[in-house]
Amino acid sequence: MNATISRIEAGSLAEELELAAGDKILQINGQTPLDIIDLSFRLAEEDIELLIEHADGQRELIAFEKDIDEELGAEFESAVFDGIKRCKNHCVFCFVDMIAPDMRPTLSIKDDDYRLSFLFGNFITLTNLTPKDFRRIKKYHLSPLFVSVHAMNPDVRAKMLRTPRAAQIQAQLDALQRAGAEYHTQVVLCAGLNDGAELDFTIAEILKRRPHALSLAIVPVGVTRHRKDKFPLKQFDKAGAIKVIEQVEAFQKKIRAESGRTFVYLGDEFYLLAERDLPPVEYYDDFPQIENGIGMTRNFIEEFRDAEKSFPIPQSQFQIDVVSGTSFAKVLHKLIDKPNVRIVPVVNKFFGERVNVSGLLTGQDIIAALKASGGRRDLILIPATALKAGEEIFLDDVTLADLRETFAPAQIVPIHDGFEFRQALGGNF
Repeated sequence: MNATISRIEAGSLAEELELAAGDKILQINGQTPLDIIDLSFRLAEEDIELLIEHADGQRELIAFEKDIDEELGAEFESAVFDGIKRCKNHCVFCFVDMIAPDMRPTLSIKDDDYRLSFLFGNFITLTNLTPKDFRRIKKYHLSPLFVSVHAMNPDVRAKMLRTPRAAQIQAQLDALQRAGAEYHTQVVLCAGLNDGAELDFTIAEILKRRPHALSLAIVPVGVTRHRKDKFPLKQFDKAGAIKVIEQVEAFQKKIRAESGRTFVYLGDEFYLLAERDLPPVEYYDDFPQIENGIGMTRNFIEEFRDAEKSFPIPQSQFQIDVVSGTSFAKVLHKLIDKPNVRIVPVVNKFFGERVNVSGLLTGQDIIAALKASGGRRDLILIPATALKAGEEIFLDDVTLADLRETFAPAQIVPIHDGFEFRQALGGNF
């Protein structure tokens, strides 16, 4: 159980105390912090005693006074110090179970940790929470959380998550509400399993839980070529996606008429698969689940269009390649039609060709697609979502430096959003 410091902010209290990367905070006022949440609450006091273990193994007790709202100014190797709470379920659609066996170990971690849900928006099933966890959620006011519901029918949910505890979803949500937490919810929709009438029931039950329930996202199941589970999973085709859109639209129109908000949102993949127009921007309200792929495409389009006046795209001989997943490439073709800009859709050979989102592109597939395209390119724009957060490395451990070396002297720029895309096309990168 270690709170290991990874970085010290310049001019911070931590720097003044001469703390350094590699130091471990063992205790705060005699108490061992369990996670970054615990640490923040304990450091809110004015009189502090820190028991530190330095990188050389020496221990030191540092006593000091601070302002009540003064932060330490240190970053840590992990947000949890007592180990991530692992998921004990064996969900039939678990994406972690579908990754390649030789990928880096951190990608195989199945967490079901309410702390990571609060801090980073990770979805949890509630099946692995203990009474102590619920008490802690209440004590520290950990809200909102993000809950994987999948189905409100107890039998269907237990079947999908492969644990009897999954059938207790009503009681688990009740406990969360008694703890004072609000929550966003999601459904991973599997054709023939939790769609159709089951989806109607799930939406209706979650709607009853407003205002504790803040939103419901419905995303299609994804299957990679590495899946070995024998449980039959059927993905949606175009006709199936259209049916889901029409089913959910009926709820959306009714809910918006009653409350002015959409509340129930479909993942972008449904619209792209169905070749239907995305809903207007107002249908996404304040984009409560954009990190879950809900409205990300619409937001990108709006950002791109908003930047049009500030960053016009000039006629140029400067050749630009834009790397994209195969589904999003169709959107990019509609946004930009310039002779010097080429959209390069990348078929995902690593995970399987039906995995078509840009965030799951690997370095080796990008390299292969660019080489196959050939020709001259002066600038290559790649989706920043394909890189590990905060690092310049793809899921297959190919680095951004590898990509730059392969295609030198072309410049390679990761793009985070529509605004940056428009800037880069206009020569600002």
